[in-house]
Parts: sequence; structure tokens; C-alpha cells
Amino acid sequence: MGPTVYAFEAELWRWRPEEGGSWFFVSVPFEIADEIDETSGPKRGFGSVRVGVTVGSVTWRTSLFPSKEHKTYVLPVKAAVRKANDLAEGDLAKVRLTLVD
Repeated sequence: MGPTVYAFEAELWRWRPEEGGSWFFVSVPFEIADEIDETSGPKRGFGSVRVGVTVGSVTWRTSLFPSKEHKTYVLPVKAAVRKANDLAEGDLAKVRLTLVD
């Protein structure tokens, strides 16, 4: 049996837009975040969890980060991924992720 694949759609949002923030994220749905908490191994720095991610046509490895503000994990979506998928703030991103370790 292979790794569990989590698939969801989530709105792309900008971190601290009032300050001109340039980081973009999607929030992991609560039920998926709860399952990741239960099944992932030890957390890394800042409570992060390593994942393999596909958004649209781009696949890469990154980390999910816990967010007290959003009460879930958040996934950073870099500029190259947004550009390759023609994603802008407020758009829905189709996300597939697996736990790496």
C-alpha cells in the first residue's frame, strides 16, 4: 500500500496583504489537517510537516506549516507554481499532497 494522497481545492490567499506581503498560501481543510496530525511522524522546525505536492501541472516538495490564525496547516505556493497554473489571489487551487516522512 502506497502513501495516502490528500486531494482538495482551496482558495489562494496572500499573507499580510495590508503590509504588501508577497507570500501566497492555501489552507488545508480541517479534516485533512486532523488526519495529517494523527498520521505524520515527528514534526520538524516550527511544527512543519514535509510533503510532496502537486498543484495543477507542477509537482514539488515543501512543508506544511501550522497556523494558529487559520487553525490548520497552510501550504506555501511559490510564484513559479502560480505562474505555471495561471493562479492569482482568490483563485481556487487544485492540490494533491502526500506525506514525505
